[in-house]
Amino acid sequence: MQATIITIGDEILIGQIVDTNSVSIARQLNAAGIVVHEKCSIGDSREEIIEAVRRAELTSQVVILTGGLGPTKDDITKKTLAELFHSEMRFDEAVAAHVERMLAERGIAFNALNRSQAEVPVCCTVLHNAHGTAPGMWFEEEGRVVISLPGVPFEMEHLMQEEVMPRLKRRFALRQIVHRTLITAGMAESILAETIEAWEDALPPYLKLAYLPAPGIVRLRLSAYEVEGVEVSAEIDRQFAVLKQLIPDFVVGFETATVEEQVHHLLVERGATLAVAESCTGGKIASKFTAMAGASAYLLAGVVAYANEAKTAILGVDAALIRRHGAVSEEVARAMAEGVRRLTGADYAVSTTGIAGPSGGTAEKPVGTVWFALATPTETIAVKHACGTDRGQVIDRATAYAIRLLRDGLQRK
Repeated sequence: MQATIITIGDEILIGQIVDTNSVSIARQLNAAGIVVHEKCSIGDSREEIIEAVRRAELTSQVVILTGGLGPTKDDITKKTLAELFHSEMRFDEAVAAHVERMLAERGIAFNALNRSQAEVPVCCTVLHNAHGTAPGMWFEEEGRVVISLPGVPFEMEHLMQEEVMPRLKRRFALRQIVHRTLITAGMAESILAETIEAWEDALPPYLKLAYLPAPGIVRLRLSAYEVEGVEVSAEIDRQFAVLKQLIPDFVVGFETATVEEQVHHLLVERGATLAVAESCTGGKIASKFTAMAGASAYLLAGVVAYANEAKTAILGVDAALIRRHGAVSEEVARAMAEGVRRLTGADYAVSTTGIAGPSGGTAEKPVGTVWFALATPTETIAVKHACGTDRGQVIDRATAYAIRLLRDGLQRK
């Protein structure tokens, strides 16, 4: 069973707002066993709305629209849908009473524009919007369902959960969609694909594998569509168990697991402490840990020593070392990690120093060159990585590399 999601609003097309609604709707539909066939964004235009709905009905049994349901003249979705379904408008007393009550609580006058929110197409089923003034609308035509929801995200979320999904589950006989994702780190996508090729080729035909790379990680998602959920879930578990034996050192966990969570648990289990010295990553490594509850158990300090003077004055890096080798060098990365470890008394310390760009690169040290160091109670390890050419990409990749270096060092102990 397929669905199409249509988001309406010029503000989406010009990039004024980010369309988060379609992501949320797709997630809820997939969880119920409805495959999202297409997502599209269109402007506040009668013609575009009519064309998009009619096109969607050719391929999908469920069409969900969001946006264009406010009381102002530029919100035309409701009247356009009435025209599309050859329906007159009617005044809904229950909607009017709800809108008037909500506005009174906020000290807003119930004027003619607000009153118009209670006008709905005769042919639709009104979906009660307990959190806003624009009601949702449910239309049926030749076995297909068209649903119109407000564009305000939290109103849409509540309507999906409280009205739309229960009705869809009653209206259609749904089979399950099963997704499970294994998180890997430390192996490039192409190398990973080559390593697990035989395993991938042996997968049952109803299981589809997707590679989803992100900075520092590759997600491997196994999916099965319109199946018996319990049996397929068990088979996915079996397949991932085999995969973990093939790449044991590169598996982080499942779904939303992160390398920083692995580090967090290792440090807590050992009662060990951590300090961070960052230059090109600008505090992003430390922020990954402070975002997790309980980081105060091990994170002692994070120093952003961006200028060479700060590296010298705060971390104790010898100025002569910087003059001789440059700030982006193995020697300075080592001195930074050892310096912040000495400064704080931490058990472990990690450092970064690199060229994030877009300027500052040379033939010998191009943009994206980053040196990393890990200082432990017994040794200091330094490595270099090329982290890309875009400034944001370099920072993200360098952050991921540094945390993985720390994870690998902890796992060796």
